[in-house]
Amino acid sequence: MLSLDRFSFHQLLLVAFLLIAGLLSAASLRGLFSIEALITQSSDGAQQAVSLGAAAQRLAERSVTMERAARQYLVLDDPLLRQRFDEAGREASEALDQLAAGTREVEMPDGGKSLAVAWHRTLQTLRQQLNGDAQTLRDREQTLTAAFRDLGQINIELADQVRLATESRNAALLQRLESGRAELARQIVAAIAIAVGLALAFGIWLARPLKRLEAAIVGLGENRLDQAIDMRGPADVRQLGRRLEWLRLRLAELDADKARFLRHVSHELKTPLAALREGVALLEDGVTGTLNEPQREVARILRQNTAVLQGQIEDLLRFNTAAFDARRLVRRPVELTALIAEQIESQKLQWQARKLNVTVTGWPIQVEVDAEKLGTALGNLLSNAIRFSPLGGRIVFEVSQWPGRARIDVIDQGPGVAAVDRARVFEPFFRGERQPPDAPRGSGIGLSIVQELVRAHDGQIDLLMPDHNSAPGAHFRIELPHVPVR
Repeated sequence: MLSLDRFSFHQLLLVAFLLIAGLLSAASLRGLFSIEALITQSSDGAQQAVSLGAAAQRLAERSVTMERAARQYLVLDDPLLRQRFDEAGREASEALDQLAAGTREVEMPDGGKSLAVAWHRTLQTLRQQLNGDAQTLRDREQTLTAAFRDLGQINIELADQVRLATESRNAALLQRLESGRAELARQIVAAIAIAVGLALAFGIWLARPLKRLEAAIVGLGENRLDQAIDMRGPADVRQLGRRLEWLRLRLAELDADKARFLRHVSHELKTPLAALREGVALLEDGVTGTLNEPQREVARILRQNTAVLQGQIEDLLRFNTAAFDARRLVRRPVELTALIAEQIESQKLQWQARKLNVTVTGWPIQVEVDAEKLGTALGNLLSNAIRFSPLGGRIVFEVSQWPGRARIDVIDQGPGVAAVDRARVFEPFFRGERQPPDAPRGSGIGLSIVQELVRAHDGQIDLLMPDHNSAPGAHFRIELPHVPVR
């Protein structure tokens, strides 16, 4: 069986276009040939109708010539007149034979053959009446007159036969034309339907690899480096998939190198930093001697900066630890509202100091998660909301259940996220332009840790667009899959 996977995308696309074009061309050519055949039949019928009309007219004219020559011959007994009669009779017979041949294909009520036989019998009678002596002239004239009257009636009936034959041919041609038109319409409709079906089939079949490529590229852009890229489809698409897989492995290697470097630098800096902090503490305690006021100010500045540097190093360590621990989940059934309540209780002093109102709404929902790591993500969101909320503000956790997933909404009444910062809010070490004036500037890793931990649970976190009718603030939404039915 022929496998289409060995062909390239361009080759398959060309084959699809050629198939559709060939199908429509075949239908068009068939219709063209049908129209040509009908035109030929119509032309032949018109020529035959003209020929039969001319033959009927010639028959009538020769009959008149025969009658005139016969009457003159009876009176004058001129051999030339008899010769004229015989020539006119011969030409009339030829015209009659042409009429008989033209009407033979069409079945008439009386039949053209019986009229031709009657016409020839009448002609024979006329020839007999031309032979005789003077004593029988009067009787022969009467018989001749009656015979020519019969011949005229036969000519009229033959003309009617020609008319009927022409009408019958026209009717048959119209019927064939209508039948051909209907057949051509069916062929065109069938060709269009098949072409549309082929176009849709090829379009869907060829669009699948492109969608998989798009999904693979989006996965690389979102740093989902643990998902292998295995493309199926045309040869060039599979080759591109192998390139993307190589890029994924390379990015994963670089990401691991970066994590190792940060861990190494962080640990290497902690030892001299601890010695520096210890030395500053000894100076402030006067172990090396009493310090004057300017010296104490310098020592205080050193202590503050070493504290800031230690916090930044610890943030680096926490980020690397979170990225590593996110790949090692210990799942167990956890009730979400209870897990949120634990995080709220653990940060009670912080939100009470700012006189905040922190509430949880929704029904109890059990999910299979790593309670410690998901709790860390929820705690980071709560800490972030506390930091940005105004004094006396409100923070709400809303828990809801949807088909196949659980949803956690975290809403505060802070300044929200600036429009220019929304696309980068989950990037590590990114700090937006809207910062609380009464709080130290953060490290910018809290939300990136939340994203790492939520994605480790096959979930998703989004920053929702603010509603123009609602109060200002940030609105984060976590969605977790595989929610068991309660």
